[in-house]
Amino acid sequence: MEPERKRSGRTLKKGRKRKRIPSKLVGAAEAMRSLWDSEERQQPVAKKARLSTILFAENCEVTHGQLCELLKYAVLGKSNFPKPSWCQLFHQNHLNNVVVFILQGLSQLHFYKFYLEFGFLRKTFKHKFHLPPPSSDFLADIIGLQKKQIIGNLPKAMEGSLPSASSKVSINLQKDLIIQKYGSKKVGLTRCLLTKEEMKTYHFPLQGFPDCENFVPTKCNGSVTDNSPLFGLDCEMCLTSKGRELTRISLVAEGGGCVMDELVKPDNKILDYLTSFSGITKKILNPVTTKLKDVQRQLKILLPPDAVLVGHSLDLDLRALKMIHPYVIDTSLLYVREQGRRFKLKFLAKAILGKDIQCPDRLGHDATEDARTALELTRYFLKYGPKKIAELNLEALSSYQESQEPRNTAEVVQQLNTSVLECLDSVGQKLLFLTREADASALSSSKNCQTVKCLSNKEVLEQARVEIPLFPFSIVQFSFEPFSPSLTEEMNKRIKIKWTEMSTVYAGPFNKTCNLRALKRLFNSFGPVRSMTLVLETHQVQRPVTELTLDCDTLVNELERDSENRGTIYLSGVSETFKENLLQQSSLFLGLEAVILPKDLKSGKQKRYCFLRFRTFGSAHRALNILTGKDWKLKGRHALTPRHLHAWLRGLPCESRLPGVRVLPPPSEQEALQMLKMDHPKIAAWHWGRKIGKLYHNLCSGTLCLILLPGTKSTHGSLSGLGLMGIKDEEESTTPNVCL
Repeated sequence: MEPERKRSGRTLKKGRKRKRIPSKLVGAAEAMRSLWDSEERQQPVAKKARLSTILFAENCEVTHGQLCELLKYAVLGKSNFPKPSWCQLFHQNHLNNVVVFILQGLSQLHFYKFYLEFGFLRKTFKHKFHLPPPSSDFLADIIGLQKKQIIGNLPKAMEGSLPSASSKVSINLQKDLIIQKYGSKKVGLTRCLLTKEEMKTYHFPLQGFPDCENFVPTKCNGSVTDNSPLFGLDCEMCLTSKGRELTRISLVAEGGGCVMDELVKPDNKILDYLTSFSGITKKILNPVTTKLKDVQRQLKILLPPDAVLVGHSLDLDLRALKMIHPYVIDTSLLYVREQGRRFKLKFLAKAILGKDIQCPDRLGHDATEDARTALELTRYFLKYGPKKIAELNLEALSSYQESQEPRNTAEVVQQLNTSVLECLDSVGQKLLFLTREADASALSSSKNCQTVKCLSNKEVLEQARVEIPLFPFSIVQFSFEPFSPSLTEEMNKRIKIKWTEMSTVYAGPFNKTCNLRALKRLFNSFGPVRSMTLVLETHQVQRPVTELTLDCDTLVNELERDSENRGTIYLSGVSETFKENLLQQSSLFLGLEAVILPKDLKSGKQKRYCFLRFRTFGSAHRALNILTGKDWKLKGRHALTPRHLHAWLRGLPCESRLPGVRVLPPPSEQEALQMLKMDHPKIAAWHWGRKIGKLYHNLCSGTLCLILLPGTKSTHGSLSGLGLMGIKDEEESTTPNVCL
């Protein structure tokens, strides 16, 4: 069963389309796309173009290929090209122009080293994201001019007019997540079972857990082998006064025969039958007398001691059944996907088995069909092995099919191979490229590109003022001298120390009998603590004043005013049920765009803090007052670290300088020269930030604008880049809220 249809919202008034509530409150691609699609359908016509970036990756990294996705969609729109897989561009047809500014030679390190100097950029663009270090031709990557990519070895069920075999490129199987997890050889059934630790991580009901006290075990405690029987399971739920409750269960044996298909009457008052997902109506459920306990009893009789249950997002089915089963295979986890995302059951059915399920012309989903499909997917995996699955290249295919189903594979390939230049050419337009003469790129010699080469950055700026209004799509490239390896290393070191100092709290004085355990517990209630140092000597309780901490307070204030942070709040002390409570009381939190629940990178467990992102500062402020009030009793504040920066800070060293007075000797001649070198880029950051700001203000309303700091790559090492984007005069949304 698919996650989306298991987490549905309340009943809507007649005549209004139901908004699909995402399965996870953290960045699942299909869930976000469902919300965006429903929102776009309900928006009044003639809205201004608007961006929403709910990023999937924990570190918010956007690849060069994903940037290309957005640029192509901005040119052609959804009728000709799939929607971007990592963000949503509403009302693309209301975009007037696209302008991309590239600050060649700069990186994310430069942006945060000179954060105060880049005042215009940080205040204007609320959408920021990581960029990987650039390749040999960054421009060609984001425009789509690099070597053509072909999807190799697709299942026959999805083949259309495929290109000849000679045009296919090999897939690097060693980097495929399925190969990394299972190896390349065929595996047995027991290898596909979720371990107890994995079941714990993915919130399966387990014996002895506090939230499973009233759950019933299936009594399947036999020894499981590769020949143990498989049973496909799928459940449908409705929304009652006590949350989601079971309304239908389907159990399918390994041969495909349905051994159990029961309607179930919930114990509590039904608020929403969720008919569009479950197919269950009041009329269907009225005569039913079967209760949950009857189903539990029946399952205990039907399942043999070594039975293995198979399903898609099976944890939700078992929780609906209020049952504990030790042997499970979850197809949403078996077919491993990047960045913790999961493939839809509908997609896997089409891509792997060549069958269409959950057809839109049918009322709700068929639980028996879903259970049988999960079973068939597991048998396919066991029969053909991980290598065969990896060769299907599901990730590449899914990126272009989740948002818009192409007619055949040839169409997917064609979309993958289309460059931005070809998109512009198809609508009779040309691209403007402004750059310095010294900066060579494959783009300069491309057809359908008007290249203007200049002698300096100043001339590029002057030409941009004149030429940009004449072209629908412009790329303006400024070039800056990259820093020497030694200077880069010094900057990296200094900024890490600075952020560590800013993340350090100095508290006291405490008496000698204070309880250290209670003290740590108190600090942990505000968020995760990396380390605690107790200083026995007497010191004044304050952050030590050094060259690196002089502007810390100013920096904190400016971070709070950062456009990306203004609509975001930080909360500490959230429990595993926080997202459920938030969903049930969604009407309290108008304007909520995203709930970001970070997970521990090693264990995969949800951390006890989160970020809520709202469309406006006012909505965020109202929500903060509610959530830190007497009903919710959480600790929180307006966010200080954007998501991409938050990920970066995780890598900073734990050590901090001990409080105390440090005597700084006068700088040597060499140190003075080093500081002079660092002052130059500081002035350049301030100067060019202002220049780009003036240029931006001259752009017409409705212009999609991207500022890209590509990062650097050399034999001495590489630095990741940073992207900022927004739409000129982007209108604040006034549409009703849907809580994620």
